[in-house]
Amino acid sequence: MSRMALPICLAAVLLAHPAAYAQDVEAIVDAQGAAAGKPPGVRASNAKGMCVRGLFTPSAEAAAMSKAPIFAQPTPLIARFAMGGGNPRIADTVKGATRGFSMKFEYAGGETSLLFISAPMFVANTPDQMLAFITVRLPGPNGQPDAAKVKAFSDANPNTLRQGAWLAARPVPASFAGVNYWAVQAYTLTNAKNEATVVKLRTMPKAGDLTLTDDEVKAKPPNFYAEELATRLRTGPAAFDLVATILQPGDVTNDSTVATPDGRKETTLGAIAIAEIIDNGICDAGTFDPVMVPEGMAGPADDPLFEIRSLAYAISLSRRQ
Repeated sequence: MSRMALPICLAAVLLAHPAAYAQDVEAIVDAQGAAAGKPPGVRASNAKGMCVRGLFTPSAEAAAMSKAPIFAQPTPLIARFAMGGGNPRIADTVKGATRGFSMKFEYAGGETSLLFISAPMFVANTPDQMLAFITVRLPGPNGQPDAAKVKAFSDANPNTLRQGAWLAARPVPASFAGVNYWAVQAYTLTNAKNEATVVKLRTMPKAGDLTLTDDEVKAKPPNFYAEELATRLRTGPAAFDLVATILQPGDVTNDSTVATPDGRKETTLGAIAIAEIIDNGICDAGTFDPVMVPEGMAGPADDPLFEIRSLAYAISLSRRQ
């Protein structure tokens, strides 16, 4: 995407929404930047990452669930592994941060992006709650958040603590290639017969869960993921399965802080093979926008956080270019 195209792209997204809505989304992006110390030229979220290239090969079962182009034939993709948050200098050893896996499938006539994080739930379920979650944690004059305000907010919004508790109960990942990643928002897949299935998507590493002990974490340098992945790819692709968890009637589809219950039926939609690390500028030149999906896929119509993602990413992109 050219620099000239950026204002045009942002203007198009802004025109699609009321002014008050745009101001609310911009406030979230502002708060994310403030929480990270306003580093210039980086994403508001998932600022530290690495760009990779790979291939998605759909399974035989995929086309029976969705007529989307990515499930019809092998499709090249650009992807980005990242650390959560807006700090581009965050250490890879931080336990309480999510790891991210964003991917953009590129095919004739279009593209499709999917975004995943290393937890089955998000930290908020509405734009207002997300803004409040970030704002209450901003440092005060002493350089620290107001602990009493954080506690009061958490007591009033216990759902915002689920992700942190989930991450705290698990070890630090040893590799971007050894993490389970979840798309925390639901999709409706529609096949050629117009049969619809509501799912949540996740990626499962074929290498299994790769984790570090506390002693191993202490011995790791702050930026070890890049070298680890480069070494791994010299012997072959980093492989993942793309899996659809089929939701049942009554399962929550409009609250990203709620994880899908265990025991749901799953279908493997295909295999992701990450083959090489590429220049970060390729990923940084655009956005991974999960709202823009092709026929055969639809995001949740009643999830207020899903809708804002296009505008939030467009604002962030315009600021870092």
